[in-house]
Amino acid sequence: MYQTRRNITRAAWHLAKWYWTSEEKWSAWGLLVSVIGLNLGNVYVSVRINEWNRSFYNALQSFDSEGLFRQLGIFCVLVVFSISMSVYGLYLSQMLQIRWRRWLTSRYLDAWLADQAYYQLELGGRTDNPDQRIAEDLNQFTTYVLSLSIGLISSVVSLISFLFVLWGLSGAADIALGTWATLHIPAYLVWAALLYAGIGTWLTIKIGQPLVPLNYARQRFEADFRFSLVRFRENAESVALSGGEPVELKLFKERFGSVFENFCQIMKRQKRLTWFTLGYAQVAVIFPVVVISPRYFLKQIGLGGLMQAVNAFSFVQNALSFIINSYSDIAAWQAVTERLGGFEKCLEALHQGKGATRQIVLRHGGLGVAVQELDIDRPDGTALLRGVSFASAQGKAMLIAGRSGAGKSTLLRAIAGIWPYGGGEIRLGKGPIHFVPQRPYLPLGTLASALRYPGTEKGAYSSQRLEAVLEEVGLGALAAELDDAQNWSQRLSLGEQQRLAFARILLIKPALLFLDEATSALDEVCEARLYGLLLTAPWRPTIVSVGHRSTLRGFHDQILDIAAFSPSPLHPLYLPDLFPVPPSAFDEPSLPSFADHPGRLSSI
Repeated sequence: MYQTRRNITRAAWHLAKWYWTSEEKWSAWGLLVSVIGLNLGNVYVSVRINEWNRSFYNALQSFDSEGLFRQLGIFCVLVVFSISMSVYGLYLSQMLQIRWRRWLTSRYLDAWLADQAYYQLELGGRTDNPDQRIAEDLNQFTTYVLSLSIGLISSVVSLISFLFVLWGLSGAADIALGTWATLHIPAYLVWAALLYAGIGTWLTIKIGQPLVPLNYARQRFEADFRFSLVRFRENAESVALSGGEPVELKLFKERFGSVFENFCQIMKRQKRLTWFTLGYAQVAVIFPVVVISPRYFLKQIGLGGLMQAVNAFSFVQNALSFIINSYSDIAAWQAVTERLGGFEKCLEALHQGKGATRQIVLRHGGLGVAVQELDIDRPDGTALLRGVSFASAQGKAMLIAGRSGAGKSTLLRAIAGIWPYGGGEIRLGKGPIHFVPQRPYLPLGTLASALRYPGTEKGAYSSQRLEAVLEEVGLGALAAELDDAQNWSQRLSLGEQQRLAFARILLIKPALLFLDEATSALDEVCEARLYGLLLTAPWRPTIVSVGHRSTLRGFHDQILDIAAFSPSPLHPLYLPDLFPVPPSAFDEPSLPSFADHPGRLSSI
C-alpha cells in the first residue's frame, strides 16, 4: 500500500510540476502564497477566537455584563476579518485553479494533437476516452490538488498552533496501575487527541481504500456511456434509416448498466465510510468535554477555561482528522491522478517513437511520389501488405485498385505518415500535399470556415473566390449561406460533402493529391466533372486515387493492382498490373517516368 501511495504522489508531482515551472510560474506562486497566507490568517483568527472563549465565558460566569458586551464587540471584529479572508481566499483559489486548468488543457491539447497522437491512440486502443481526460479529469485534478494541499497546510498550522494552547490548558493526569505504580501523563489532553484521531484515521483508510479503484472505473464507465450517446446523435440518420433503435437501446442499457453497478458498489462502500465518519464526528463533539471535565469538577479550571480547552481540543482533533474528513476527495484525486498519469505515459511513448515496432521512413524531395519496399502491418502485428513499390511522375494520375479490404486506404494512411505499423521508404515531392478521405471532415462553424479547412485565416480567400469554387463543383446554391454557422456534416449529404472537398482542392491547389474513394457517393457525370477540373487545372497535380469504380480508369494514366503485394492468396478477379521501381529511382533528383517501363503499365 505504501508503494502505491508513493507512486500516486510521484505521478501527481509529475503532472503538476510543469505548470509551477512554466512561463506562468510567478503569477501562479503569487496566487498560491496569497491563498495560503489568507488561510493561515484564518488560523490566527481561530486562535484569537479560542482565547476569546475563555474571556467571554468567564464574564458570563461572573455576571460581568460590561465585560460580556466588550467581548461581543471583539467577536464581531474577529468575525469580519475571518469572513473577509475566507471570501478572498476562495476567490483567489478559484482564480488559480482555472488558470492552472487553462494551462494544463492547452498543454494536453498540444500533445494530443501533435504528431497525430490522437489517431495513434485510437489505433492502438491504449487510452479510453482521451477527450474526457482532458475535459473532466484535468478539472478535477486541479480542484482536488489545490483544495487538499491548502487544506493540509492549514490543518498542519492549525494543529501546531492549538497543540501549544492545549498543552498549556490540559495539565497532567495520574493513572493508577494497581497498588504498586501510577502512570503520570503530562498534557494528557494532547495525547488523548492524538490517540483518538490516529485510530480514526487508520480505520477510515481501511474502510475507504476500495473507493480508489471504484472511482477510477466510474470515470471510464461514465465516459463510455456519454460517448455512445454522442455517437448515436452524430449518426442519427443512419440509425433511423436502418431502424436500429432496438440495438442502440440495448447498447445504451448495457453501458448504463455498468455505470449503475459501479455506482451501487460505490454507494455500499460510501455507506460504510459514512457510518464511521459520522459516528466519529458525533463522538468528537462530546469526547473533549468528557476528557476535560475531571479538571473542571476538581475546580482546577473555570467555565471559560473549560470552553477554551474544549475548543482547542476540537481544533486539534479536526486537524488530525484531515484524512478522515477528506477521504472521499482523496480517493477521487487518486483515481484522477492514475488516469491522467496513464494518459501522459501513452502520449510520451508516442512522441518518443515507441508506439510502433518498425519505422516507415518518409522523405520529401524530388517530384511526384515513390514507394520502395514498403511493408504494412496491422496494429496486432500481422502482415497486411509486403514489398509495395511504385512511382508516379509529376502531373500524372495513378489509380490504386484491388479487392475491398486489401489495404488500399491503409496504404494512403502510410503515405500520409499517420500509419506507423510497418517499414520501408516513401518519398513525396515538393509542394503542398492534400489527402481527401471518403467522408470529408467538416468542422463546426460557418460554411466558409469549412471550405477553408484546414486553413484558419479568414482573409486567405475572398468571398468571390469561395463562391466561384462552389459554383465549379455544383454547389452554387450554397453561396448565399457562406456565413451561416451550422452542423454542415448533418446538413449536407455525403455526395455534397464530397463535392465540397473538391472545392477545397481548388482553393489549396496541392502539388500532390491523394483521393480515397473521394467520389464514391457521386454519380458518374458529377465524378467526371470533378476529375476533369483536376486534369485540366493549370497547376496540374500529381494524383493518386483509391477506388473500385471502373469509370475511374478513364481519369488515370496508370493502374496499380495492390493484390500483388498481399501476403494472402490473390482473388481470381484481380490480376496484378505492376510497374516496379528500380532502387536507383530513390537516388535520382526526380522520379522516373512511367514511359521507362513499356509493357508493364495499363494505358488508359
